[in-house]
Amino acid sequence: MRERKMYLKAQAFTYKQRKMTRRELREHCFKMLFSADFYPTKEEAKAQLEQYFQSPEEDDVDPEGVCLVLHKVELKEADSEYLRERTGNIMDKIPEIDQKIDQVAAGWKTRRMGKVELTILRLALYEMGYDDTIPEKVSVNEAVELAKKFGGNESPAFVNGILAKFIGGEEREKEEPEPAADSENKGQA
Repeated sequence: MRERKMYLKAQAFTYKQRKMTRRELREHCFKMLFSADFYPTKEEAKAQLEQYFQSPEEDDVDPEGVCLVLHKVELKEADSEYLRERTGNIMDKIPEIDQKIDQVAAGWKTRRMGKVELTILRLALYEMGYDDTIPEKVSVNEAVELAKKFGGNESPAFVNGILAKFIGGEEREKEEPEPAADSENKGQA
């Protein structure tokens, strides 16, 4: 038991000293968005987001006896502010994002989707549509990774399938050659 506590303290010290990765920030943002979806109004949900930073650490021991930290919110102030702002911005865009999802998800309106998958889609579509610093394919890949970690067996394929409709259509338009220019040149030769 003493060794476990020492391990956790060492891990906490290391955690505080290093910079939070984008993947870790994305995972925290996902968790915050997921929990906010359980409140009836946007204002109430935003008020409850502060509770995320106050939640206690959760850990578990895997079958081999290794301690796994399931949830730990020890963030630098800059990371906390980033998460508050980003989550709030995403929440403001949810009606617009959900409308886009409803347009492409044949037979799967947002009200019928699982909360995990819907939250992942919202986060990814926000990144794809409103964050120029993240390439679309990275957003899709990270969404699939979140689905593998937090969703069911079918979640990664479902999330990937929906998000592919958003990047596939734009790419096809860009890649199609202009047939008029090609046919004119062939006729003159």
